[in-house]
Amino acid sequence: MASTNKKVLRLSFNNASGSAVTITLPQPKADLTAAEIETVMDLIIAKNIFLTSGGDLVSKRDAKIIETTTDDLYDPPAV
Repeated sequence: MASTNKKVLRLSFNNASGSAVTITLPQPKADLTAAEIETVMDLIIAKNIFLTSGGDLVSKRDAKIIETTTDDLYDPPAV
């Protein structure tokens, strides 16, 4: 039985219709700063590179680094 850790960077935006749009990136670098994240989010909005059903991304909503730990509690016997 083993434990695994996983980190993701979750960027949330508002689109033109007011809906939330989330982009999740695996394995963010350890020394990532809030300023770097905001700069990238501003660039994503300015370059208009993502198409959503509710229109263009128009503003930043939230940014989080999420870490999860998964504990495997059962290993099936080898056959």
